[in-house]
Order: sequence, then C-alpha cells, then structure tokens
Amino acid sequence: MITWRRLTEDDFPLLISWLEQPHVARWWNHETSVEAVRRDFGPAVRGEEPSEELLAHLDGTPMGLLQRCRLADYPEYLLEVAALVDVPAGAMTIDYLIGEPQLVGRGLGPRMIRSAVQAIWDVHPGAPCVLVPVSAANRASWRALEKAGMRRVAEGELEPDNPVDGRAHYLYRVDRP
Repeated sequence: MITWRRLTEDDFPLLISWLEQPHVARWWNHETSVEAVRRDFGPAVRGEEPSEELLAHLDGTPMGLLQRCRLADYPEYLLEVAALVDVPAGAMTIDYLIGEPQLVGRGLGPRMIRSAVQAIWDVHPGAPCVLVPVSAANRASWRALEKAGMRRVAEGELEPDNPVDGRAHYLYRVDRP
C-alpha cells in the first residue's frame, strides 16, 4: 500500500540520496548539495510557498517524492501550460520520482500516480483535474501516466527540467470522477 506524509527537513539526506541516483538525476537535474536542497525544498516544507512536498511510502518504507500544487499558484508556469491547453480554474499538477533504484521498473510508478491523484481528489475538493507536463523524451514517465489512467491531451514546447532535453513535451490530464 502507498501512503503519504509531508516532507520534512529531516528527510533532506534521503532526498539528496535519491536526487543523486542516475535514474533520477537524468530527469530532475537538481543540485544535490545540502544548501541547494534547503534552498529549493525548504520554503515548501516550511509552508512559505504553496507547493506540497510529500514522501511516498510503500508498506511503510520511503520510496519516492511527490510535488503537487495548483497551477494558478505559479503564474509563469500556468501561462506556459495554458499556451498548450485550456487550464480550468483549480487545476493541479504533480511531479514525482521513485528514489529507490531497486523499485524502478516494477510497476510502482503508475500505482504511485494513481494514489497521488486519489489523494488530490480527497484533499483538494476544488480541483477539477490534474494536468501533468512531461518531457517527450521521458518515455518511462509518460508511459507511467498512461498506465495510471491519464490521457495525452496536448503536445508542445515547454522549458525542460534538464537543458540536455529539447523543449518537446506531452501534456497529460485526468478529470475528477
């Protein structure tokens, strides 16, 4: 069973170890110094910014990270996404990773995404849908979204997380049941 809890500063060493894993580093392209992780994740952990940082646990053991937020809380990003597809008021987005290398390729990505979407329906009753942009080059990620029941609704150019990737992205959507 996948469960969720808020990320804390005590989790930063674990998060750093995940961000350093080659399968994560390739797509997240994140600095892994303590200072960088504090700078980039600390404000959300302390409630100073609206994104929610959650640890995913598989049978009680940490397995991954989920970031979720309302697109409207990040106006520049909203404009970028809205150039590709209509974004309903209250729409949310997620970003995710499975940190433990031994858990990759075992079908947990779609399970984690389904669980994350259900948690959004439970915790954010005003969210009409979840929209997820993903690099067109990240086949494993967009396949996980499809296996989780999301549908591709647009293709277009967005700023990549990793500069080595092109701007080509797919946009996936699931609507509140």
